[in-house]
Amino acid sequence: MVLSRDLELCQECLPTVGPVPADTVHHVVHLRDDPSKALDMDNLVSVCASCHNKLHPEKRERKQSKSISNRIKVVELCQNPEQF
Repeated sequence: MVLSRDLELCQECLPTVGPVPADTVHHVVHLRDDPSKALDMDNLVSVCASCHNKLHPEKRERKQSKSISNRIKVVELCQNPEQF
């Protein structure tokens, strides 16, 4: 509904850059600060991925700080355990 309301355009880019397609809905007041505004249309705005990343620098910092050891390791198993 928010993307439709905003004509699927990034509301952050619109005033300066011009029309840029939006693919994300951003909470103006973060959910951790006020969970009651989660579905409040006045608290939601359409943005592009680039602007959403700029609006959430803490996510980028957290992602960069993860160590390699936290990655999921994929192991291929044979159907027949006797093959080991």
